[in-house]
Amino acid sequence: MPLSPNPYAALKEASQYVRLFRGKTFVVKVGGEVLAEPKLRKALCEQLALLWSFSIRVVVVHGGGAELDAVCEAMHIPVQKVAGRRVTSPEVLDAAKMVFAGQVHMDLLAELQAAGVPAVGLTGLDAGLVKATRRPPVSVVPDGATEPQLVDYGLVGDIEAVDPGVLSHLLEGGFLPVVAPLSGGEDGAIYNTNADTIAASLAVALKAEKLFFLLSVPGLLKDVSRPSSLIPHATLAELAGYEAKGVVSGGMRPKATAVKAALAGGVPSAHLVSGVAPDALLAEVFTNEGSGTMLVPGLPEAAPAPAGVQP
Repeated sequence: MPLSPNPYAALKEASQYVRLFRGKTFVVKVGGEVLAEPKLRKALCEQLALLWSFSIRVVVVHGGGAELDAVCEAMHIPVQKVAGRRVTSPEVLDAAKMVFAGQVHMDLLAELQAAGVPAVGLTGLDAGLVKATRRPPVSVVPDGATEPQLVDYGLVGDIEAVDPGVLSHLLEGGFLPVVAPLSGGEDGAIYNTNADTIAASLAVALKAEKLFFLLSVPGLLKDVSRPSSLIPHATLAELAGYEAKGVVSGGMRPKATAVKAALAGGVPSAHLVSGVAPDALLAEVFTNEGSGTMLVPGLPEAAPAPAGVQP
């Protein structure tokens, strides 16, 4: 949060957002690259604890791609990704169960507990939270290519339905749910499902006020090699333009897809925010300037709204 000559100015500014968002639901998706570093994980949980202490209802969805890559490498399991999405063989799925519902999950829950937050860990299989079917082969244009190719993503689940009942019960009880990106089929199958996609689906189902993606970069960048090229605000039409220009690539592609799904589903805004910069999430929520990229369905004729308040 920016420093001010008046020590109470920032507090006064933040208070308007506390009143605005008290009792509202935020869905926060955290990437594995943020959770893998203990100091970053601790700092994130302290920010989440502050949101929770202001009676903002927070649901966390986590990834763990970096840890899964490391486990696969240690177990000599091939790693393949196309257009930012992982191809999941039976061996990769077994590793994903260990990482997503084990190491990453437990470390995050323990850190939230240390921050004073009553967190509860779940997967998409708990109480039928995320029901999915196996993704059929799909036509995809890989990064850097111009022609589509048919890709079989393996044991990846496409979400068929979301039942947020268990999350609603936990939120009403004052708990902070933490969801690992595994989903279940009606036949008892278990699928690896992209955490960005799950976060967007939960945000729609919970009628969330905001959806956040915490990244290793400041937000959506015009040039990935220059953090200073941050795009602070964009509409869906502008996002489509950036996609057409190739600005959106790699792991940002599934996030862009998730953003579009969430906004189309009624979530007022989605935010791409650094999980590395100190207190970036709090700055995005509680200041006019924000810290990352705010994405909205469209804008009225007036000037763009500040990062913390919806148009």
